Amino acid sequence: MMPATCHPPAVSTGLGLSSGVRDVDTSTPWAKAFAEEVSHLRSRGVSYQDSAHFLRGLVKNQKLKFTDITNDPAKFFLAHRLLASLAPAHGPGFWIRFTVQFNLFAGTVVALGGVKHLAQLTQIQKNGELGCFCLTEQLAGVNSGLVVNTTAKYDQNTKKFIIHSPTKGSRKNWISQGLTAEWAVVVADLSVDGVRRGPHGFLVRMRDSFGGLKRGVTTGDMGEKTTGRDLDNAWVAFTNFEVPREALLDRYGGVDERGVYRATTQSARKPMEMIGQRLFTGRVAVAQAALVFSKKLFANTKKYSDSKECAMRGDTPFLTDVPQLKALYDEASTRFSELETFVNAREASLCLSLTRGELPEYNLTRAIAVAKIKSVETCVELCHRLKQEVGSYALMANTGFEHTDFLLCCKFAEGDSRILGQKIARDAFAEFGKKGRNDLKSLGWSSLETEACTRVAASVAQAVANGASKMRAWDGAWRDVYLLADGVCDRVMSETFSENKNLSAKL
Repeated sequence: MMPATCHPPAVSTGLGLSSGVRDVDTSTPWAKAFAEEVSHLRSRGVSYQDSAHFLRGLVKNQKLKFTDITNDPAKFFLAHRLLASLAPAHGPGFWIRFTVQFNLFAGTVVALGGVKHLAQLTQIQKNGELGCFCLTEQLAGVNSGLVVNTTAKYDQNTKKFIIHSPTKGSRKNWISQGLTAEWAVVVADLSVDGVRRGPHGFLVRMRDSFGGLKRGVTTGDMGEKTTGRDLDNAWVAFTNFEVPREALLDRYGGVDERGVYRATTQSARKPMEMIGQRLFTGRVAVAQAALVFSKKLFANTKKYSDSKECAMRGDTPFLTDVPQLKALYDEASTRFSELETFVNAREASLCLSLTRGELPEYNLTRAIAVAKIKSVETCVELCHRLKQEVGSYALMANTGFEHTDFLLCCKFAEGDSRILGQKIARDAFAEFGKKGRNDLKSLGWSSLETEACTRVAASVAQAVANGASKMRAWDGAWRDVYLLADGVCDRVMSETFSENKNLSAKL
């Protein structure tokens, strides 16, 4: 079903001074109701269990359904923004818990599951039960890309899958909600009759009806964090953990009753590609969350500086009137507005792909990566600069500055910004090798991009001639690699704004 609205949210161009969820558009009855419910969120002195209990209530009342990620994705993204507006007061913990539940856990089941799995997911929501997403591993974290060493072997005798962490390095790491969730989507390398079929997702119950961990599952706390302390982050290890054949999310490939692996008619789509879909939705949500958080931090700080008198300021006695701070407020307002416009347009395009059940095309996935990188890095930069200009206010509790590590979480969530930059640079370098400098200039490439590619190519050629591997040569040229990525990001954004201006002129 197509949603009633699948358009980008309204963009605020100023640093408004309203508080809480009112900073995000709540003009619709649904938004007002959801905003009212999440306004009761508490974080100080809240245990893992208390925070999980609050989410259980949100899950169970079904104001946002698990299936809205495809049926009404605009509502899905709005819910994330509404919660992000509370992060300066409460930190990132609950926002992360929420997106793990609705995007990574439920969204993966929606993308990969069959009819029975979707029915199972509906019942999980009715019960108010929680899930986690077991993908990253101790030796394959945010800087490693999508590497999976956890195994899932099909046992023809028991008709079950045996999920196993063969080494300490393969146990799942930094699993948000891993200590409180009943359920998990576990991504493991599937083997049937000794033939590896690659990473697949499994919907498994980690806990019994009494809340105890099931046999073969072990968890532990990752330890105390600087922020988001109301969120449980766990390591999860599997020791010959038996799960039924039906646990395999089998929309694109499954094991039949005879124990034979069969790809579906849609087998052109790999399960890992559909798991990657959750990273696309997550990157848009993360980019928007970083912007909402930062705009709120600036608004709160400006409210303080508007009333903070400074001695010897003459007829402009307030801290806001200090020229460098005033200039920073103006600069931030402009840059936040530009990024919101860019990110929200990517959301609108992704909404269409989601509702149509299509994989987003390459230009959109690249633009989403650019949106995530540019939004987060800009927010990190501007919030750091703001901290330098407001003195001891930035040291005080309840100002939002104590939760700026939220932006660090955004930096490595749903694809670390460095890894995304590497991917963008590799794609550009491959295009450079195929088309050459002159053709790329006609396609809008900047001199920064072509010159960075030229230097990388020379470095790689020299290193290979000296007997080094291409990977080591690429690593050796890392400064130019990231310059190249920056150049591509700037080009993608400028192309979008040029298209918008041309469209406006036609209208």
